Amino acid sequence: MPFIGVLPEREPLFQPSPRRDVGVNDAAAWRLNPTHRHVYDKLRLALDAGLRAAPCGVDPRDCGIAPNARVFVKPIVNLAGMAVRARAVPADAVPIEPGSFWCERLEGPHTSSDCLVQDGRAVWFAHTRGSDQKDRERPIYWEIGADLAELEPSLAQWVHRHLEGYSGLCNLEMIGGQPIEVHLRGSNGFFDFYGPGFIPTWVALVDGGDFRPPPPIPGGFVISVFGEVVIDEAQREAAAQQGVRIDLDTRTADRSAILRCSDRAAGLDVLRRLTGHDLDRTG
Repeated sequence: MPFIGVLPEREPLFQPSPRRDVGVNDAAAWRLNPTHRHVYDKLRLALDAGLRAAPCGVDPRDCGIAPNARVFVKPIVNLAGMAVRARAVPADAVPIEPGSFWCERLEGPHTSSDCLVQDGRAVWFAHTRGSDQKDRERPIYWEIGADLAELEPSLAQWVHRHLEGYSGLCNLEMIGGQPIEVHLRGSNGFFDFYGPGFIPTWVALVDGGDFRPPPPIPGGFVISVFGEVVIDEAQREAAAQQGVRIDLDTRTADRSAILRCSDRAAGLDVLRRLTGHDLDRTG
């Protein structure tokens, strides 16, 4: 199968198939793109952005970080879930953790932008905005199709600088307009809301055909059900009546399910009934 790394339940979405192998998870994308795999080095990414960062073992206080300031600690490279083991800790409590680094903590909107790239030039964007409400630094929900055109000049510049000669899909996650992670694939969990023209356009691009932008994406919401939550068939049917699809998640630690919907209020109502957590009320 030319699309490499597609989960079995997601295979119907990835049609048509390209003529060459294309990675849709990070392990496959790293293997298939040796010239550009350096983008998975998150320490290098932070330093390139001008952020204060260093491998664990270098004391943040020696780099001008106040002892009580919080910094991010995460693996330098992690292809099995890029946010795994990421957390915020005080600068004077950074562990000496082999293979990890610390970085000054960023503030501001958490965004995720998929870019179709043609020979090192960004030619199309799909933006997603994370909610202000977090679970251990993770947005509770994502708004797909967010109007974030103001990010596009800096995203295009980053692609031009770092992905010379690359054609395909890439994803840049940012906090406050600063890149925190880059992937040589897209946000697979958001593709349901990109519309039927997206996959054929992506395939034509990687196969060397003429690029014609797909129609504007319909958009929607992806909501995470964090924690150990038991979900039965009756709850799934009740959610479906509200236009909310519940997909059980057996692969992500501490996430029981993913809710997909076009109506934010309906999705958050289902989340409240499943978990008792009312985001609209608690913020």
